[in-house]
Amino acid sequence: MKMKTALTIAGSDCSGGAGIQADLKTMTMNGVYAMSAITALTAQNTTGVTGIMEVTPDFLKQQIDMIFDDIRPDAVKIGMVMSSALIRVIADRLQFYNAVNVVVDPVMVATSGSALMKNDAVDTLIDELLPIATLITPNIPEAKVLSGLTIASKEDMVTAAKWIGDAYHCSVLLKGGHNMNDANDLLYADGETMWFHGKRIHNSNTHGTGCTLSSAIASNLAKGFTLAESVQKAKEYISDALAAMLDLGKGSGPIQHNYNLNALFAEEKN
Repeated sequence: MKMKTALTIAGSDCSGGAGIQADLKTMTMNGVYAMSAITALTAQNTTGVTGIMEVTPDFLKQQIDMIFDDIRPDAVKIGMVMSSALIRVIADRLQFYNAVNVVVDPVMVATSGSALMKNDAVDTLIDELLPIATLITPNIPEAKVLSGLTIASKEDMVTAAKWIGDAYHCSVLLKGGHNMNDANDLLYADGETMWFHGKRIHNSNTHGTGCTLSSAIASNLAKGFTLAESVQKAKEYISDALAAMLDLGKGSGPIQHNYNLNALFAEEKN
């Protein structure tokens, strides 16, 4: 049976907890062959981001072309893209190749609070990338930017998810972890809403959780699961990765993507 494939188009996190590093780990642990097209290099760790170096639009185009021309992805996850020029390249190439199962995580701010998207890029994301997305996965601060609405309750989440989905013609998974005292997420798809109730795990190490969730959803879509099934399975994966209570770094550390890795080559020396 041919292995399913997934592509992440996102920035690099040299500390390994977020960005393409988290995506590649997540996709591997969720049973697909993982590939990446890098939008930017970052100098960051669990305490913050000190530098960002974008690739050129032409080089991003080359990366995407080389992937689709050889190993076509069964799903595409899009993470950190800072500039309008890069967003336009992504939208153009994904439309050119008729990409399927496109999951957009509209990464605007890092867990540490650092801004990761320029203001004009938000408009380009809305105009060119969201309409070709299968699913977008904003957290509450990002949903506020996308909708212009106040989100302070579950009812507000429903209103905002519907507004975003109807306005931009895509399904929306609005994540309730920010500002809400729970880990419940709301899916709005095909005019219907569905709540996914998560376990609130008391772990302050949440660096890269958004990257991880969107990559797990994309992996499940690549394997043929429905949107609702893909979200449920991704929620279970991220809950278990958080519950492993990995503790690395001086700030908001990474989750343990490989919590369930019991293969021969993962064994430690006695």
